[in-house]
Amino acid sequence: MADAMTAREDDTAGVGTAIQATTPPSRSGPPAAKHPSRLWLVYLAAGAVLIALYYQVPVRVGGFPLRVVLYCLVSTSAAAAVCYGLLRNRPRPGLPWVMIAASQLVYAAADGIFYISHYVFDVTEYPSLADLFYLAHFPLAVVGLLLLIRRRTPGRDLPGLLDAATLAVVAAMLSWLYVIGPQTRRGSPVLVELGSLGYPVMDLAMLTVALGLILGSGSRPKAFFLLITWLAAIMTADTIYVLQQLTGNYQAGNFLDAIWLTGNLALGACALHPTMRLLAERSPVPDAPLSPVRIAGLSAAALVAPAVLVLQWAHGSVRDVPVVAAVCALLFGLTIARLAGLVSDQRRLAITDALTSLHTRRFFEAQLPLEVARARRSGGTVAVLIADVDHFKTINDQHGHPAGDRVLVEIATRLRSTVRDGEVLARYGGEEFALILPNAPADTLPLIADRLRERVAGAPIAISHEQWVSVTVSIGTAVYPIHGEDPHELVSLADRALYAAKEAGRDRVVVGPDPSVPRTETTDYLHRTADEVDRTLSSYEHSRAIARWTKLLATHAGLPTESVQRAELAGRLHDIGKIVIPRAILTKASRLSPDEWALMRAHPDHGFRLASVVPGYADVATIIRQHHERWDGTGYPDGLAGNDIRVEARLLAVCDSWAAMRSDRPYQAALSEDRAREEVRGGRESQFDPDAADLFLDLHHRGLIGQLNLIQHPEN
Repeated sequence: MADAMTAREDDTAGVGTAIQATTPPSRSGPPAAKHPSRLWLVYLAAGAVLIALYYQVPVRVGGFPLRVVLYCLVSTSAAAAVCYGLLRNRPRPGLPWVMIAASQLVYAAADGIFYISHYVFDVTEYPSLADLFYLAHFPLAVVGLLLLIRRRTPGRDLPGLLDAATLAVVAAMLSWLYVIGPQTRRGSPVLVELGSLGYPVMDLAMLTVALGLILGSGSRPKAFFLLITWLAAIMTADTIYVLQQLTGNYQAGNFLDAIWLTGNLALGACALHPTMRLLAERSPVPDAPLSPVRIAGLSAAALVAPAVLVLQWAHGSVRDVPVVAAVCALLFGLTIARLAGLVSDQRRLAITDALTSLHTRRFFEAQLPLEVARARRSGGTVAVLIADVDHFKTINDQHGHPAGDRVLVEIATRLRSTVRDGEVLARYGGEEFALILPNAPADTLPLIADRLRERVAGAPIAISHEQWVSVTVSIGTAVYPIHGEDPHELVSLADRALYAAKEAGRDRVVVGPDPSVPRTETTDYLHRTADEVDRTLSSYEHSRAIARWTKLLATHAGLPTESVQRAELAGRLHDIGKIVIPRAILTKASRLSPDEWALMRAHPDHGFRLASVVPGYADVATIIRQHHERWDGTGYPDGLAGNDIRVEARLLAVCDSWAAMRSDRPYQAALSEDRAREEVRGGRESQFDPDAADLFLDLHHRGLIGQLNLIQHPEN
């Protein structure tokens, strides 16, 4: 059976990939500025000068309200900057920024009303008409931010929402305990109470969406941090403003004006910054990772409520216990929901390929026996299709691995569009895809497979803005119970059919096993013998895995197709000679005696003799005989060295040692991957062909060497 990551192409010269190049359509929009990053800096510098002047000049100069003009100039400039940035940077979509611009215009109008009332007419009532405008700008800003978040984050981003809700609940509790609650108990006039409650409530709404923006996924260019600075400044100043109004300490022109004005400047600079258009780009991942900083922040937030109760108890003034208890209950529920989401994500990731979002090979191999058992009970059928991308190695060599990844993603998308409910589509390996089709009629299987092939080859795949590649796939299929009755056999037969499709010229479908490789009672017996030996030695597969890995190495080593097939078959049958070794010796946990070791060392020769009786297996038998020869000549049975050992046997030797080291045997516990890698690296130029060892380690480092699977024993 082919390994998950096998590239089935040889390195034949002249094999190419069709490339089409064209000039992409021009993008509408203004020409790029010669110095696109300077305008926002100039704006910040000019704003800083105006803020400094605001605190230096008198309220009136010759009866002219200069301070009012300076303040309103800064807040109005922020609205103008957002409008200009909207036209200049052309963000898509523009609606979020239209809402934010409208919010800032209302905010600037509120500033004008407020400061003219205070400085010109000495009207200081609270609340006033200005407060109505101030409160009115919040809903516009919140809607704009929500639209921006929705654009940035694909899907629902439930983890980000839960984390933002956790922090927002804690903030709401603190706001109630120290701002809203005390105000409700003061007995203030209704308008004063409404105004004092309106700011913290609106700030909480703003805080919630701000947390959603911060904790959600998406790019974080400089404009992002300027936007966050605006939100932080506005909410901080508003909270202090309400507290000062409640205590009667507020005076127009105090330090709060600097915080508000700084926030306005940050918003204007954000809109003028060239990266402003990037804020609406969709994130490539559905949610931000749960980093240690994020975990620490959420943990600290969850402890705020009990900490508040402890502090109140220490000061002898416990109050609002129902509110704190409700918050604790909400935090507990949010924490449980977050944990449930993490468990669900882990389950999903365990069966989902990270690149293509298809099912993994592990899921495919777990699901196929279930479908076969279901078909056996119901008398139905199960079809297996294995599709391999033609000349994929050429795509990687000519255009690089990122281009190859884009090709795989697009192929996965095209295949997914043809899959119906109940069918299982998986990324079986590097450029291999596998499909389980329950109850697929054998006579319609060629049509189904050909539809998949045509779907992939129907249009070129873009690998850049100016380049496309024409890609085809070869497909091999097999059907239970017509071609095989065992899940492993079914996959093996589909894989052999895939080989036949490759040999016939690629870009085609072959149903059933390759007729050029006949199956006889003798070959079936040898395969069963290999499985029996494996079950004797370990609960994990051995020969099947070695067949996959040896085939993978032979393919990546550029061996001819015939050599790749011989290497795979020799890997499958390399241990059949052990069938004549007494079971007591095979399973002995202690050191073997010299006589026992002599019997064990004879198994390559026994395997050679068993395989030699099969017509056409002479080369395979020779590879089996040589798979325990060593590069330095100290191996057995013939003491061959270096290039005197067949290349297929040299590749097989590395795979055999790796499988033995990575599985529990009666005489040895499984080694870790790191330890096994050290053993392979240490065996270069002594036990192993250095090129074979290096190739194996490279493929393992790239994740192309799969894990050993548990042996599925036949049903009783």
